[in-house]
Amino acid sequence: MISAIMSGNLLTMVLTAFSIAVMIFIVFPLHESAHALSAKLLGDDTAERQGRISLNPFVHLDLIGTIGIILFRIGWAKPVPVNPSRCRKVKSQKAAMAITAAAGPMANILSSLVFMIIMKIVEISTQTYIIGNLIYSPNGSPESVAAYVIQALDLIVWLDLFNGVFNLLPIPPFDGSRVFLAFLPQKYYFAIMKYEQFIMIGLLILMYTGIISIPFKWLADVIYSFLDLITKFIC
Repeated sequence: MISAIMSGNLLTMVLTAFSIAVMIFIVFPLHESAHALSAKLLGDDTAERQGRISLNPFVHLDLIGTIGIILFRIGWAKPVPVNPSRCRKVKSQKAAMAITAAAGPMANILSSLVFMIIMKIVEISTQTYIIGNLIYSPNGSPESVAAYVIQALDLIVWLDLFNGVFNLLPIPPFDGSRVFLAFLPQKYYFAIMKYEQFIMIGLLILMYTGIISIPFKWLADVIYSFLDLITKFIC
């Protein structure tokens, strides 16, 4: 949002604000519900009993994560509690943690696919297309309602993917830390977790500088290209 405000472009600010709202009120609940539902399917109902299998955004919101998505386009919701010892449908507790953690980013990819399909349906039905940074429409005007809708959906797809891959960071409280646990002895994992607060401070500084965004932006762009390829049957 900071970059949108600094651009001084009202349309950019409105589209960014709308896209961030979709992330907070739709994408984040889907992401966290995927964690909770996967844990339930493996036998752990801890998150379910806390009401976390829900699309109600207010049961998932995390203050710092919400501020992060608003300011830097990078954010997260309140971590879903998982008790791997109750996940009796898999033999390994580490496997249970990895599976439930991976469910969140997978939800991001699937929801991005849905938003991309909607975007392409709007494109083909209005004959308005985004090619690179340019918009092509039948009347030659980039200021049609369809153009604004397509731009918003495109930004939502990208933000969804970016935050999905960002959550793969192998540090608490991100999903990648639980996947990382599957390959790391517990004593080392919990030793790292003791410094979680300091890690978060360092992370926020890196988020502000934009340095940490570089590899995740690249990975999000790769997945975006893949989703674009498999939806070519639409347009």
